[in-house]
Amino acid sequence: MSDKPAPATGVKLDLGEFRLGWRILLVATLGVAVNSNSSLLYAFGTLMLPLQQSFSWTRADLQSAVSFLFMGSIIGSQIVGWLNLRFGMRRVTMVSLVCLGLGFLALTRMGPSIVSLYALLIAISLASMGTMQVTWTHLVNLWFERNRGLALALVLSGTGLAAMVIPTAVSVCIARWGWPSALWFLATLPVVLVLPLAYAWMDLPVRRPAQRHPAPEASTAAADPRPAARNAAGVPFRRALGMARFWALNLALSMVVAAVVTLVTNTVPLLRDKGLDAPAAGSVFGSFGASLILGRVVVGYLVDRLWAPGVAAVALALPALGCLLLAMLGPQDTAGLVLAVMLIGMGAGAEFDIAAFLVARYFGMLDYGRLFGVHLGLITLASTLAPWLFGQLYRHTGSYDAMLATCGPMFLIGALMLLPLGAYPRFSPPPTA
Repeated sequence: MSDKPAPATGVKLDLGEFRLGWRILLVATLGVAVNSNSSLLYAFGTLMLPLQQSFSWTRADLQSAVSFLFMGSIIGSQIVGWLNLRFGMRRVTMVSLVCLGLGFLALTRMGPSIVSLYALLIAISLASMGTMQVTWTHLVNLWFERNRGLALALVLSGTGLAAMVIPTAVSVCIARWGWPSALWFLATLPVVLVLPLAYAWMDLPVRRPAQRHPAPEASTAAADPRPAARNAAGVPFRRALGMARFWALNLALSMVVAAVVTLVTNTVPLLRDKGLDAPAAGSVFGSFGASLILGRVVVGYLVDRLWAPGVAAVALALPALGCLLLAMLGPQDTAGLVLAVMLIGMGAGAEFDIAAFLVARYFGMLDYGRLFGVHLGLITLASTLAPWLFGQLYRHTGSYDAMLATCGPMFLIGALMLLPLGAYPRFSPPPTA
């Protein structure tokens, strides 16, 4: 292995893969959009004030609730891979989609203690673990080879779709029928929108364009415990754990994720405190979803052609400017508030794609699965702790100014920490059969 830059390669779209795999792309994108970490995360900011009014729960305690949602996700993400291998991805996913819908309905019965909310959020994450990104990205990896990066970027943009649609839809439901109706709306999405497509399409055999070597069926690939890249070159797991470069990458992106999750769950209440009514706050935050998709696709395209840490530093610094605008602007500056939310969304959209790309580039594919699993565990832990910590900050200050003053520097520091990663290592090619 050397630290000389890897040669740039042209990336061409193989439309044949998209013609064969568009159904998988669609069901996976919708699956990412409706899973609890997406739909409930983007709905929670809008639900926060109605829940506060209905149960007299404090704002700080409600902000901490998202930590329990992610706590369940940390556990579920370690189990779902084994379940998919043991029982089949399609079966686990379908059961999880039904459990997700039932979990949202169970939330309509929460109260009067906020402990009931915390317990239900953990239960929903565990019961719906088959709808996590582990499943949908695995499914896409079975179908796409030449356009795998772009396909993953498009599928992960399902979170942007959720951010665009769910806050506004939830606001309308709450305004017309009360907060339980918003949970009924969320309950219909996995069962009505995704379950029929998963039943029809997830068991399709994996097909490749004619010029590619045929691949095994999806069910066979999903049941095969041997990693596809076991002979790929790269840094061994234990060696990577001892490298400062690995932990710098993890620390940088964990800070960014913590700040993103904090802003996602608190932007709507922040806008309400500025004087916007619920529909206006939901509409402003709706721009987050469009910019998340834009950031994800643009960054995914650029990192294949430019030095990825440089692209990442620019993309992840944009939310710092968004924090500054949110702190300075008043309710009459609607265009400026939309711009601020979009800048945050672009950074949020870039983070996951950048993480997957950088781990593969700097540590190779030899132990990619385990190394990326460590990264996912760390950023999920950051996502779990951040809402609770910033909830305590709000409890002590009574405003969101301190939150914005903290999140802005976190974005900047995280972005700058990626620049010393240096040139891409070159790994010896894997042996041919």
